[in-house]
Amino acid sequence: MKLVLQRVTEGSVTIEGAVKGAIGRGFVALIGFGPDDDETVLAPMADKMLNLRVFEDGNGKMNLSLLDVGGSVLSISQFTLYADCRHGRRPSFSGAAKPDTAAQLYDEFNKIIAAKGVDVQTGEFGAEMHVKIFNDGPVTIILDSDVDLAKKK
Repeated sequence: MKLVLQRVTEGSVTIEGAVKGAIGRGFVALIGFGPDDDETVLAPMADKMLNLRVFEDGNGKMNLSLLDVGGSVLSISQFTLYADCRHGRRPSFSGAAKPDTAAQLYDEFNKIIAAKGVDVQTGEFGAEMHVKIFNDGPVTIILDSDVDLAKKK
């Protein structure tokens, strides 16, 4: 599972000219799943995301988490995070999870976040979307379950 988190002052997603989801302060989370991902990665990755201390405290230091600041999440499915660009100039997406599996994992991930009391707005899985991101900082963090959940040796 890969997450690209952008700390934002606001973000929105539009589908066919209509706003589907919008947030103020929080994360726009671009979320992709690989073929070996399953439900076991969802809760640890949600916990990692919600507790990352990347929001500024009163002293201007990144010491606060999304939970601390009462932020929201705009969750966007993004299979292109698994693009393989090693050969030629046209990316291959064969490293992404199959759509039915990814859709199920995406929905469950959003439910886990919402269960923590976080306002979660979403795009629509598989739809053509236009995402507005007002990156704050800019702060962009990449989380990869293969790296960030790996046991330290």
